Amino acid sequence: MGEMVTFASNGHDARGYLAVPDTGSGPAVMVIQEWWGLNPQMKGVADFLAGQGFVALAPDLYHGELAGHDEMDKAGQLMTDLPPERAARDMSGAVDFLATHQANSASGVGVIGFCMGGLLSFMIAANRGDVVKAAVPFYGFPQGEGEPDWGGLTASVNAHMASPDDFFPPEAAQELGERLRGMGKDVQITIHNAGHGFMNEENPGGTFDEGLAAELWPEIIEFLKSKIS
Repeated sequence: MGEMVTFASNGHDARGYLAVPDTGSGPAVMVIQEWWGLNPQMKGVADFLAGQGFVALAPDLYHGELAGHDEMDKAGQLMTDLPPERAARDMSGAVDFLATHQANSASGVGVIGFCMGGLLSFMIAANRGDVVKAAVPFYGFPQGEGEPDWGGLTASVNAHMASPDDFFPPEAAQELGERLRGMGKDVQITIHNAGHGFMNEENPGGTFDEGLAAELWPEIIEFLKSKIS
């Protein structure tokens, strides 16, 4: 359904996978990859969202690099080696591309991300509160010194975390939610009794939860449409 496109990114070029609904327009959502990279499964999420009426763009934050689901060490290395400034630049460029795209029928942009992309969803929402109106992070969030300036967060956040999760502890997620709500932010963080990666049907860890995913997708679609349409 979608195609690879090039967009401006603070004086550089970046690429991403763009999927547009059959109607030709709709509210815009950025899809942020897991640590595997912009693989077919993540493109499938963009296609799915386009099928639900969204203009979906998944930026290629690894610039063509990929790790297979049997290459966890490589995935970890790609994530570790990802220059934070470049990732921020590419995400910001993607947000601007979507905000001004002729197919975008809304005034703002939503973001959804998984694992590493969940963390980055929080980051771009805080850094680009001028455009990002809704964020749906899955099993990922900034911690400690990696947290952004939350003062810039204006988006409504509907986050979903895993328990147990050795990467992103649910207790820390709950603490973050309480802290952000204490700052007056519209943030809901739900902890699910499911393993990390529970939305990914190709998750090699075997933690995909088909029932939970089927339950959450309609809620997410409704949330995004209510906040950015």
